Amino acid sequence: MSLTLTVDGERWRSHLLATATKFPGIVPVAKGNGYGLTLGRLARRAQWLAEHAAETGAPLDLLSVGTYDELGEAAARFDGDLLVLTPWRPFGAALDLDERTARRVIHTVSRPEDLTALLERDPSARFVLEQLTSMRRHGMTRRDLAAAAASLGAGRSGLRGVAMHLPLNTTSHLGEVTRLLNEVVASGLPTRTVFVSHLTDAEITTLTGSYPDFTVRPRIGTELWLGDRGALRARATVLDVHEVDRGDAFGYRGRSAPKHGHIVVVSGGTAHGIGLEAPTGDQSLKARAATLARGGLDAVGFVRSPFSIDGKQRLFAEPPHMQASMLFVPSGARVPRVGEEIDVRVRFTATDFDRVVID
Repeated sequence: MSLTLTVDGERWRSHLLATATKFPGIVPVAKGNGYGLTLGRLARRAQWLAEHAAETGAPLDLLSVGTYDELGEAAARFDGDLLVLTPWRPFGAALDLDERTARRVIHTVSRPEDLTALLERDPSARFVLEQLTSMRRHGMTRRDLAAAAASLGAGRSGLRGVAMHLPLNTTSHLGEVTRLLNEVVASGLPTRTVFVSHLTDAEITTLTGSYPDFTVRPRIGTELWLGDRGALRARATVLDVHEVDRGDAFGYRGRSAPKHGHIVVVSGGTAHGIGLEAPTGDQSLKARAATLARGGLDAVGFVRSPFSIDGKQRLFAEPPHMQASMLFVPSGARVPRVGEEIDVRVRFTATDFDRVVID
């Protein structure tokens, strides 16, 4: 009676090993809802990858988490160091780390004043400096990097590298990354390690060939954990089935059935992330037309759901409830039986499953 994610364990583990082999120096990213698999499970799997370094050809000594609040769950399951992707600020959870965890943390610093504050608070802190990219989310400018280099000096410090968070949907990042690497060189920072996000293996190979004195460490989440979608299957359980005639009332809002058919109640609702749609960023004409079409269906009470029966997506009979959804199956279509599992298409980063089963 659950919204369940079933994982083909052998296929998934093979994909993890292949990805770690393809990206030497990989830094797995485990954050948020753990890409639907849970953060704790990903931290354990990162430890498993570290223990299979002989197969991947490179040690795995570092795991990235999204926020300081996620450190505890990851630290209990992964033995290596922990890189926090959210930039350090002189307030909040970043200041409440226990001493044992703090020794394993590598901070991300994105503002000159925060670098000063961090080192005043903890002179032994380890950190990476985030560089401002065309994302323009967090990061230091060329002048900021030069100022940081001047304040750190040439001696030993807690600097562990420079981080670059690059945008998606770009044909090639090489031009931008080349410019950013040149800025790192010009700044005089005493490091030749860069942490990058959203570079392909081909781009990384090109960069390492052009900058042989640099160590490029890719931070990878989606491609690692969700890269083989065929290994993952989300399914909902049919909880109830009710035959309705045209005009019969149903649901919270007393809607009327448009014609003869069945109301099929399935597990999965807003508490799981079902029916909650985040902006996709797709600006194509096709995407805009789809948005208009969905809006038109919504206006007359028909909205396509992510639930499929026999390969056909069925309509929501009404907006999803907290832990269940009501679907309308028209007369003539096969009606699933109570207890049957049906497929559901989800956005993994926005879905919390009741159960994750790894075969």
